[in-house]
Amino acid sequence: MQRPFEGIRVIDITHVLAGPFAAYQLGLMGADVIKVEDPSDPDQSRDSGTDNVLNHAGMGTGFLTQGSNKRAITLNLKSEQGREILKKLVATADVLVENYRPGAFEALGLGYEDLRKINPKLIYASFSAFGQGGPKRERTAYDHVIQSTSGIMASTGSPTENPIKIGAPAIDYATGTMGAYALSAALFQRERTGMGQRIDMAMLDVALMLQASLATGYLRNGVHPKPSGNKMAHATSQAYQTKDGMLMIGASNLRQQARLWRAIERPDLVKKTNDERHDDYANETQVLTELMLTRTAAEWEDWFQERHVPASRVRTMGEALADPQIASRGFLHKHETAPGVTGSFTVPVAAFKFAHNGPKVDRPPPMFGQHNNEILTELGYSETDIAGFKTAKTI
Repeated sequence: MQRPFEGIRVIDITHVLAGPFAAYQLGLMGADVIKVEDPSDPDQSRDSGTDNVLNHAGMGTGFLTQGSNKRAITLNLKSEQGREILKKLVATADVLVENYRPGAFEALGLGYEDLRKINPKLIYASFSAFGQGGPKRERTAYDHVIQSTSGIMASTGSPTENPIKIGAPAIDYATGTMGAYALSAALFQRERTGMGQRIDMAMLDVALMLQASLATGYLRNGVHPKPSGNKMAHATSQAYQTKDGMLMIGASNLRQQARLWRAIERPDLVKKTNDERHDDYANETQVLTELMLTRTAAEWEDWFQERHVPASRVRTMGEALADPQIASRGFLHKHETAPGVTGSFTVPVAAFKFAHNGPKVDRPPPMFGQHNNEILTELGYSETDIAGFKTAKTI
């Protein structure tokens, strides 16, 4: 059985995170992903990450994260020759993903309407901060700017310390994941209709989708979500300090809260309705605050989980990745070697598993322009042609 996207070719003209991550997800499922970069302006993520030596080598951990299973070429799309090469590549492709300023590719004659003339079945996806239309279409942003724009920062933090940016670039990764879903849906639709598709992905839309229930609540009653820190609506479903660290308890619904109170031998605190829980919040919080200090976070986690009460000690990144559960999932792939990288490195793969031929890593992240000759030769260009492209700084 083949992986879902074997035989599908994706042209990835994106940079930084959201767009490259979407293309990476398709590559994991077997697609031939060709990453296109400007010869004088590499993907910004090549110079970002925790290893400064790799940053200087153009293989930063920010790039390595979503660079596997891709081939890389350089093309100067501001030159007529570069655009002609891209159009020739488009004729062989199924998907094109770009995340430049809205209108930039249209100005170059590389917009959807231009390229669908070459390839009517092309699926053309544009990733941007605010989308291809609307009053903010030409504005630019990154993950943290969209966090500010979307209301996420305003509801993050504690009542005394807010607004606060969430730690991970979650909007970028969510946009890439949603983009992979959109591309998959478009490819499936094309199988049925034979028609290509234009996809307009906006980071702001995704950021609001991540707050969907909060948005619905506000639109219903005008109540802004408030920064509550580690406290939540119910005392049995929030964080507490233990003997040695923080514990997050997740006895959220009525059945779970009843189970918790009976487990700690306080059946008198079992509630029949959420209104009762709300009214007794302060008392319940006080009881749990005192009790949690009697054991370590790890002890409480095991104790609660054995009694089917959701709970977890607060872990660091290192502790989370070292958890045997992660190893059992096949979530990580270790590259023993890769061009331009000294030593091994490990990257996340996909957040799901298939029983048969699911996502996997086939090749390491490419160096800048690593596959120029290989891909151009596939397109029918001769060694003389390729040498001329280099001289003209087309590649």
